[in-house]
Amino acid sequence: MPWRVRVRKKFEAAHYLTDYPERGQREPLHGHSWTVEAVFRVERLKPSGIDLDFVEVERFLDEVLPHYRLLNEVYDFSPSAENLARHLYGELKRRFPQLERVIVWETENGGAEYWED
Repeated sequence: MPWRVRVRKKFEAAHYLTDYPERGQREPLHGHSWTVEAVFRVERLKPSGIDLDFVEVERFLDEVLPHYRLLNEVYDFSPSAENLARHLYGELKRRFPQLERVIVWETENGGAEYWED
């Protein structure tokens, strides 16, 4: 019987999209209170009743999330929610093979989800 385990972490960062809206223009610089949600598939529980420690995932996210930074200076790609989700998926998957998908919320109502089949 599988479980889905979810861990969310917030971070504050600014960004702008390049080639926005596909006319070679730069989007104005602005910031977000981003939320990253990592979803893991767990097949078995340890005797403690868990498989994946939330705290361990949160600590890892603290290491890889660019808190209070300009994302365009951190990454060599246009930092859209879609690109961030794909990038963070790769970072998390190397550390946590149970990872199933990553959702990056730019706002409370808008985000992008990335997974690999």
